[in-house]
Amino acid sequence: MDRTIAMLCIGLIFGSGIGFTIAAGNGITLDGHDHADSSHHQQTASMDAKSKHQHGEMLVLKSDEHSPSIEISARPDIVSGWNLNIKTSNFRFAPENASGAHVTGEGHAHIYINNVKIARIYGSWFHIGQLATGTNTVTVTLNTNDHRQIAVGGKPLSASLMLNVEK
Repeated sequence: MDRTIAMLCIGLIFGSGIGFTIAAGNGITLDGHDHADSSHHQQTASMDAKSKHQHGEMLVLKSDEHSPSIEISARPDIVSGWNLNIKTSNFRFAPENASGAHVTGEGHAHIYINNVKIARIYGSWFHIGQLATGTNTVTVTLNTNDHRQIAVGGKPLSASLMLNVEK
């Protein structure tokens, strides 16, 4: 009986290793769908508004007193990393409508570190873990429920700051 369990464990280890090797060799990752894949953006007429994924498109708003705005700040976390604060006006985080139809004045934010998207968020605070040594650029964009980035007056709505990390 002991030999059976040992052989099962060995089989699982080698099987997993071979599976990951085959997957990696075919470009398969564990992080979900690839937003860079152009086929991801092709939509058919049969898709309804709730199922459309509109990454890459923008919702362009005129610039006036009702336009959304964003400001960000960060402070070191007492234990590790940074605590990012996102302040918005004329915009409401709406996790209950994520991936749904566009509703004026609501949606979510995307956080990028050094131009790499790290998260979609639905609130004003976010913990950023350890960053690479040196200067890191943190950028936050505001996005609609249907994932379009918001632009005001033709300019993408975002805020950036630099975080310096010493060794």
